[in-house]
Amino acid sequence: PLPTLLYGMVRNPYRYRLHEVSVPIVDLPKGLEGLSIVQISDMHAGSWFFKEPVERSVEMINHQNADIVVFTGDMVNNKAEEMDPFIDLFSKVKSRYGVYSVLGNHDYGDYYRWSGPAEKETNFNRLLEVHKEMNWLLLRNENRVLEINGSELAIVGVENYSALPQFPRYGDLDRAVEGLDAGIFKILLSHDPTHWDAEIVEKRPDFPLVLSGHTHGFQFGFEIPGFARWSPSSMIYNQWAGLYKKNHQYLYVNRGLGYLGYPGRVGILPEITKLVLKRA
Repeated sequence: PLPTLLYGMVRNPYRYRLHEVSVPIVDLPKGLEGLSIVQISDMHAGSWFFKEPVERSVEMINHQNADIVVFTGDMVNNKAEEMDPFIDLFSKVKSRYGVYSVLGNHDYGDYYRWSGPAEKETNFNRLLEVHKEMNWLLLRNENRVLEINGSELAIVGVENYSALPQFPRYGDLDRAVEGLDAGIFKILLSHDPTHWDAEIVEKRPDFPLVLSGHTHGFQFGFEIPGFARWSPSSMIYNQWAGLYKKNHQYLYVNRGLGYLGYPGRVGILPEITKLVLKRA
């Protein structure tokens, strides 16, 4: 185990992998056929030791020429200042229709011993400013409607919502969809994939696609496409990495761009996802 873990620390923390996924959606509006979405998640900027290799991730993101880029939470481990060395870098992320983001459980500062509520609030407000400085539109239980090729798309973002008791619930799905027409095509950004089973799948058929992160695939395991895969995260999460489908609804769980705790990865590499919408 020791040589394997050392290899994961030396070789894999910045060994980004592009996962290209086609998502066939029933009744997809005609104008959204072929829409490309690049998803990143779980940067945990406070864990990065080096800036230069992180630059390759931004180059890979921009090389996809995405219509939309989304970030599904956990920008930092605890403090907003962890992101300061990387603001200029991630400000370069581009897409045709903008960059949209949501908060993850680590972004609230709940796991750090602050001197008091005021210090915690100051830190949180600074993190909100970081999103603005990078020109990322942070969705806090709200939505934005885009008109693309004559069709409308609503990007809905909720704050962190987990079905597990150890994680906070700040998400309010009803508030997030306020003002939307019932029939508009929606994509939901929700950091924790347990939200899908708790409130979305089979309960809210108006959300054909949900994008999440959070698990990192536990940064350990193996994946043999088309044959077998395993990670310790599978013992906790029903959906822990990749694309899942129930009836006509999909969930994609991103494996994360950074790392937390163990400073490396074994078998489950850092991910940039490119999803392309198709008409089923």
